[in-house]
Amino acid sequence: MPSRRDLLASLLAAPAALTLTRSAIAQPSPLQAAAAAVSDGQPISRDALLAFAREVSRVPYQAPRADVPRALTQLNLDQYRQIRMKPDLRIWAGENRGFTLDLLPTGSVFTNPVTIRTVDGGIIRDKRFAGDQYDFGQVPPLPPEAAVPYSGFRAYTSLNGEAPVDEALVFQGASLFRSLAKGQVFGVMARGLTLNVAEAQGEEYPAFRQFWIERPGPGASAIVVHALLDTDSVTGLYRFAVRPGDATVCDVEATLFPRVDLQHVGIAPMTANYLFAPNDRTGVDDVRGGVHDAQGLQIWNGNGEWIWRPVTNPETLQVAAFVDQNPRGFGLLQRDRRFEAFNDLDARFERRPSVWIEPLGEWGQGQVQLVEIPVNDEMNRNILAYWRPRTPLARGAEHFFTYRMHWCWSPPERPAFAYVSSTRTGRAQGGGRRRRFLVDFTSEDFADPAKAAGLRANLTNQRGRIGNVDGRLVPELRLYRVAFDLDPETGNQVELRLVLEREGQAQSETWLYRWTP
Repeated sequence: MPSRRDLLASLLAAPAALTLTRSAIAQPSPLQAAAAAVSDGQPISRDALLAFAREVSRVPYQAPRADVPRALTQLNLDQYRQIRMKPDLRIWAGENRGFTLDLLPTGSVFTNPVTIRTVDGGIIRDKRFAGDQYDFGQVPPLPPEAAVPYSGFRAYTSLNGEAPVDEALVFQGASLFRSLAKGQVFGVMARGLTLNVAEAQGEEYPAFRQFWIERPGPGASAIVVHALLDTDSVTGLYRFAVRPGDATVCDVEATLFPRVDLQHVGIAPMTANYLFAPNDRTGVDDVRGGVHDAQGLQIWNGNGEWIWRPVTNPETLQVAAFVDQNPRGFGLLQRDRRFEAFNDLDARFERRPSVWIEPLGEWGQGQVQLVEIPVNDEMNRNILAYWRPRTPLARGAEHFFTYRMHWCWSPPERPAFAYVSSTRTGRAQGGGRRRRFLVDFTSEDFADPAKAAGLRANLTNQRGRIGNVDGRLVPELRLYRVAFDLDPETGNQVELRLVLEREGQAQSETWLYRWTP
């Protein structure tokens, strides 16, 4: 009889292994029984999915094994991306469900297998690879009978037209997923969970191992995905309800079952690439004005303060923590939507989504954490933001988080007063390490000088020395510019804070900035 550890590996790795019978196993374990309840031919049940995740968490983690054909593992990314399901053979094609699915085989860098099931008429159905369903492009096709594990899926819908031909949702690679809104191109990516980011013991990477995708009703505008996440330290069950549109909204329910006390866990994490922008062009020799998925981190904290923190590509790893209680929202935003700000006809950075996290319910004490990693190319995702609970998530307990993700052009909520529209830095007069800063605040009220009367810039610094501060209204541009010089003196890190005030009351969001050499 197989060991419990070997049996768990087979349950997580292969759909066929989940079809267990009493003739094969005389006395099924709790895990085997729970697995059977969420496998092929069974009715979908949230309670059954939770029970399965709970039982998975009660045994030691075993990474799934997969036999990926050598012909696929040797493909580069460009070759691999040629392999797609034929449009008329995608899941639900021609059924007027509002969505179709392209199931993605393992191959190239995507070698971690996942189990994919659909839920048709409330009944779970396994999905298995069939080579004749795929267009291989210039890649030599596999035989129809080839056994190939899946690595994820794409969901298509009618974002920009009537037919479901637009990619709206992709799950592939560890716990990564991404979405976008009408007219956008893919940019910021989300993760299901992060563990021990930037810690000395090294980061642990959870992964989605199994999916149950509910077949939408006729003409549906939303799709529901259930996912099992697993890794050494924790098992999780997720439910995603995704509604694509002018802004794509994704409601997330996450139930976590830790195997150990989780000291550093990231909830609702998102990641972006950032190479340079007008506030960070040191050593840049590039025809483009900026290269990034997101310009900064915005936070609407539990006290009602709006914070804008431009991100940077630092020389050394930087971690910033914004302590809060019951945050109202946070996200990585792409604020500049002008083509000329980037001048890239291929990447189209101006069309990349902002991602805004709206906690549903109280999340208690913790911090929004921002991680900035130095990179020298635009392919690496070096910006990471997430919520870190103050209290560790206890082993053996169940922890529930719900939040709403907005993949959008701008968040559904925004400050009622002036917001930061631009941050620029450059060398200041006087030489040395002195830097000149230009921070522009924008508001429709700034078109009327009378409405901007009495404004003053409240600028503070933790280290270094500030000089040549100048606040100036520009009515024709609807902005208020604050210019100043920073002399870091002997410091290698200076924290800056700037807010427009009138009679001691904030009239803008709070600009925060960390200068490093």
